[in-house]
Order: sequence, then structure tokens, then C-alpha cells
Amino acid sequence: MRGPASLQGRLSLWLTLGAVLLWAVAAAWTAVHLRHEMDEVFDSALEEAGQRLLPLAVRDIIGREEDDSPDQGVATLREHDEYFTYVVRDAEGQVLLRSHRADLGVFPPFSGIGFADTATHRVYSDAALRGTITISVAEPLAHRWDVAREALIGLALPLTLIVPASLFGVWAAVRAAMAPIRRFRAGIEARGGGDLSPIPAEGLPSEFQPNARAVNLLLDRLRRALEAERSFTANSAHELRTPVAGALAQVQRLIVEAPDEDTRSRARQVEAALQRLARLSEKLMQLARAEGGRLQAETPVDIAPILRILVADMGRDAGGRLEVSLPDAAVIAPIDPDAFAILARNLIENAMRHGAQDATVRVSLSPDGVLRVVNAGPVVPPEQLARVSRPFERGATDAQGSGLGLAIVEAIATGTDGRLELTSPATGRADGFEAKFATNRIETK
Repeated sequence: MRGPASLQGRLSLWLTLGAVLLWAVAAAWTAVHLRHEMDEVFDSALEEAGQRLLPLAVRDIIGREEDDSPDQGVATLREHDEYFTYVVRDAEGQVLLRSHRADLGVFPPFSGIGFADTATHRVYSDAALRGTITISVAEPLAHRWDVAREALIGLALPLTLIVPASLFGVWAAVRAAMAPIRRFRAGIEARGGGDLSPIPAEGLPSEFQPNARAVNLLLDRLRRALEAERSFTANSAHELRTPVAGALAQVQRLIVEAPDEDTRSRARQVEAALQRLARLSEKLMQLARAEGGRLQAETPVDIAPILRILVADMGRDAGGRLEVSLPDAAVIAPIDPDAFAILARNLIENAMRHGAQDATVRVSLSPDGVLRVVNAGPVVPPEQLARVSRPFERGATDAQGSGLGLAIVEAIATGTDGRLELTSPATGRADGFEAKFATNRIETK
């Protein structure tokens, strides 16, 4: 059987087992010592009884009449548990006096003053009048075993309370001691691409301090690497915009001033390539923005008007293909307005570009803040569906695109603690593609 997986559980279990084992060893040693002391006490009581009874028996035997029966039993006043029984005998072994429940079969012949053991009894023997009168006092060994067993039960009984109490006490103590480690673990779990700041390590045990320093050094190296990558992406995209715009303007002027159709055709091809490059640089800037953090709003905002303005702007070039459903009430979400606009624009552009060109693209925002964009078109296979949100991954389509739209959406969803779900075929349809975005912290008014 495997033990607990957590350090807290293992410490609690092994410390409790160790305490119980030590208690059991101590109880066993105490039981052995107690049994030895009990035997001494019982032997002392047995000897004391014999030495007190013998003078009384001698006086009783000497004072008898000659016609009295030599074997007389001592009557009892009331019924009781008789642990000690005795017999008084003469030198020939004839019984002169015995207790009322004495079984003569358990008393061995007198062989001298002292203790003797039979299979069932412990016997003490003594003598008076130069050995002419002897007394033997017997105690059942079962009585001693019963007393020893009750004492052992008394020692073991607390274990039934100590074991669970110890387990709970050790667990509570270990849990309290592990609190700084749990806080440090929570700090690690909370870190992501948008937050690579050092994790506070105050209060950590000295054994964990090297781990904390190593984790913070790793976070610092990762932060600097990501910042360098994002800075390069953003700066490259930004620096491309001006020369691309200038080249595009020159090509467009060349198209107008070209002396022949062949030149104009080649200039249009260059124009198309420059436009793709301009779109790519724009998407790269958006991706750098999405991966750069600061996607949460300082105060929650109503995202419904943002989507309404965005759809109205995109609808002018959509040729009536956009169908929008927005709630009447405000939809409050803790997402940066620009980040939400970038996310929604990329979802809608992706749906319009890669869906059926003669079909409607449905955009809806539910009161609980779930944004859905659904288009018609061929079903995307599951293996492609799992990859389309990666940078520069494209499905089986001839439509133009950079392969960054869904990657940008995925980065914003991750940075805002949201969820992006891609489904094909769309919900309730036999074809199409559905993208659903939901934030985890939505307030509805």
C-alpha cells in the first residue's frame, strides 16, 4: 500500500506511527515490569496470609476437644470470591483445618517453608511447633493472569484515543508549519506569462530557501527572455510599418503612372505583397501586446458597447454578412477594453475570412459575458482544431491570413484568466466553426 503523496501527509503519518511505536514499546516494558512487581505483591500477600493464619490455626487446633473431627472447614459469613484458600495439616499430612472452598487436590505435600508452583496455583507453605503443624495457602494463577490482563488493557486502552488524537495533533502541527510552503506554492501556481515577478519567500524553512532562490532566479531569467522576445517582435513590427507604408504608397503611385498594363499588373502584385506584410506587422504587434500582460482592467468595464462599436465598424465592409445579438443590460468584465476589442476583431475576421463567403457570421454576447462567433463552412478535423490556435498554424483553407488571429485570441484569453473554446461543427449545426470566449470573473448588471 502506498503512503500519502504529500509531505504533510507523510510527516503526519510517520510521526504518529513513531509515537505509537514508542508508546507500544514503553507499554510493553511497563507491562513486564508491572507483572514482576505484581508477582512480588501477590507473593507478599500470600506469605502474609499464611503467617497470620498459622498462629490462629494452631490456637484453634490446640483448644479443640478430643472428640472433635480432625478435619474442620471454616464456615464463611457470606458468599464472596475466595482468591486465597488454605489447609492446615499435621506432620503426617492429615488435614486439621481448611478454608470452606479449599480443594485438597491443588495442595502438594508439605516439602518445606517457602513458595511452590503447581500447574494451576501458586502455593506458600509454613510450619509451626517444630514442623508438627503446617499450613499451605494457595492462589489460582488464573487470578494473577486476570489482574495482569486488566492492567494491560488499562495500559492499551489509551492508545485507542491517543492514536487518532496524535494523528490529528501532528497533522495540525505539520500543517501550521507547512503554511509558508503552501503560500510559496500558491505564488508559483499564480505566476504566468503576464506575471513573472519574484515570489515572496518570507517564513520559509531554511531547507526550502535554496529552492525559493532557484525558482526566483529562473523566473527572472524567463522574464528577461520573454521581454526581449516581445520587445523584438513589437519593435520589428513597429519599424516595419513606416517603410512598408512608404513602399505601398510608392507602388500605388506607380500603378497610377505606369505606362502599360504589364507594369501595372506587376505593381499590383507588389501592392498585394506589401499589404500582406502590413497586415502581418499589425498582427505581430497585436500578438506582442497580448503576450505582454496588462490585459486586466484596473476597474471592470462594460464590454457590450465595445463590441457594438466594433461590429458597426466592421459591418461596413462585411456586405451584410454580420448578424449581431447583444444584451440590453450592461455586461461588466475585468478585461482591458483594447484587449477585448483586439480579441473580438480577430475572432470576427477569422470567421469572415475562413467561413463560407455567402453565409452569415453570427456574433452574440450573452448577459453572463460569453462571446460567441459562429460561421458556416466545412468541418475542421479534430487534429487541426487542436492546432489552429498556435502561431502561424492554418487549417485547410485557401483564404489569405497570417495564421496569428487565433493565437492572439488564445494569448488574451490566457492573460485574462478566460477560456477559449473552439468547436467544429458549430453547436446545433452539421457544419461550421464556433469560437466561444468567456472570462472567469464576470459581473452582470
